[in-house]
Amino acid sequence: MNRSNDKAIMVKNLEKRFGAFVAVDRISFSVRKGEIFGFLGPNGSGKSTTIRMLCGILTPTAGAGQVAGYDVVSQPEAVKQAIGYMSQRFSLYQDLTPYENIRFYLGVYNVPTEKWEDRISWVLDLTRLQEVRNSLTKTLPPGWRQRLALGCALLHQPEILFLDEPTSGVDPITRRHFWEFIRELAMEGITIFITTHYMDEARNCENIVMINEGRIVAADSPENIISTVCPDKAEATLDDAFVALMTGQPGKDA
Repeated sequence: MNRSNDKAIMVKNLEKRFGAFVAVDRISFSVRKGEIFGFLGPNGSGKSTTIRMLCGILTPTAGAGQVAGYDVVSQPEAVKQAIGYMSQRFSLYQDLTPYENIRFYLGVYNVPTEKWEDRISWVLDLTRLQEVRNSLTKTLPPGWRQRLALGCALLHQPEILFLDEPTSGVDPITRRHFWEFIRELAMEGITIFITTHYMDEARNCENIVMINEGRIVAADSPENIISTVCPDKAEATLDDAFVALMTGQPGKDA
């Protein structure tokens, strides 16, 4: 696969099989640097398997992929160092303080110790958690813990940030603040690769790939997907387009 200076992620005919089961079926797409990119699909569609291949955790059965210029098959460790990852499930230590969690992950990411003081202050300021840096993480509101998890994923200053349903289970106000934060990161040049089940959130993405049963069923901007899938439905939403694509039913006015 040829490298492209403006592409953060390039995928060509990527496939993953588990025995006879095809979890991801020869998918191809690309993501521009600094883009907010949505990867959508129902549970069991192949989203998580694809993300694990792109993060260097799973080895593809066939096809090719580059993330931050590194090959996902031959350079998985380099891929891991170039990306940040925030899972749907809160993965930090609840019995540690935000300060202690940050110090722990600085070690995990092998950030040089001489940079720790500056990096700790940067993340606490970025996430607006300076005032609670010494409080137990489990005492913080869910939205604050979410900010802490995102901050820890940014500690090694990755080029690409993978967010797997990051706003699941939080209130609408927290979700809005989170997306303001995401847009700020993208403006600073960080590429955002995000999965979500909230179609209103997905409208924040510049481009979207929708996947179902391991295959891509749509790839375009949210607006173009809506107009293509629901051409005869006035006031159609991305929800309408998503349901139509996943069920195979055309989106039309009743």
